[in-house]
Amino acid sequence: MLDGQLVELYQVNTGNLNLTVRRNRERFPADFMLLLQFARPKAGGGRRTLPSVITEQGVAMLSTVLNSPRAIGVNIAIKRTFVRLRAKTSLSAFFKIVFDILKQLMAPPDPPKRPIGFVGPGKP
Repeated sequence: MLDGQLVELYQVNTGNLNLTVRRNRERFPADFMLLLQFARPKAGGGRRTLPSVITEQGVAMLSTVLNSPRAIGVNIAIKRTFVRLRAKTSLSAFFKIVFDILKQLMAPPDPPKRPIGFVGPGKP
């Protein structure tokens, strides 16, 4: 789930959600939360931070750091939703494909095969 979706569900702002995650970094390893990488908008509005995708395990971990009655109720509903999604094989396969593609897009690019720019005589 995108952090923006969780913000709406938990009725908190994005800054507070991300601050809570940063303060509890040991609870959110790389496979619980991924940062989406894309160009940020120029000045004049829009989001100024990179959005994050929080996995099922990350959402479950949020229940340990967000303790409001709203957060508890939302986490129960989200967990039930993930159980229903997992029961439907086609949807589970779809989400696996989406997350696999996201991981590929986030992987660092392969190094260039040859140097870019002018290569002088005697250099490979």
